[in-house]
Amino acid sequence: MQAHLIRTVVLPFLIWFVGLALATLLSDRLLHQLDLVWVGRYLGIPGTLLIIGSFGYSLAKRRKIKTRSLPRLLSYHEVLAWLGSLMVLVHAGVHFNAILGWLAVAAMLVNVASGLTGKFLIKRARERMRQAGESPAGPDGEAGSGHFWDSLTVDAVTQWRKVHFPIAFAFGFLALAHIISIFLFWGWR
Repeated sequence: MQAHLIRTVVLPFLIWFVGLALATLLSDRLLHQLDLVWVGRYLGIPGTLLIIGSFGYSLAKRRKIKTRSLPRLLSYHEVLAWLGSLMVLVHAGVHFNAILGWLAVAAMLVNVASGLTGKFLIKRARERMRQAGESPAGPDGEAGSGHFWDSLTVDAVTQWRKVHFPIAFAFGFLALAHIISIFLFWGWR
């Protein structure tokens, strides 16, 4: 069971998260080699727009917008947020001169980690519930085969969403503060 957990939850999480870090480093290196470092300065704009676009899923989930395919929007949410985060990380580079920007990047990374954690925990819990026939208890009403704990996992992951939202809000607040400070202190000539 432990090997299955590592294969279905931990490993995919690490692949997505480490993949984000490697893609950031490779993109930054490529920009430096092509003498296009200035491009990274502006990648924050499309990256932020992609992250904002990823909130379509959250709006649909809360029935603020109508959609025919919530699972498809979830896929878009994941891809747009990952690509947007990649662009923002390349934008951030390795420049340590803006504490507000780095706080926003740190909040974004925590948000990405939180989102990936929820993604894989929900996937695992739903797979196990499906395998168990969607009944939290066994045929005699007892929770002897672990189904009860699987349903508790689904409930816990549902509660995780209540944690993910404030993390996303903190990231949004810090990113907005960073953007406002850029406009205030930009050398508009």
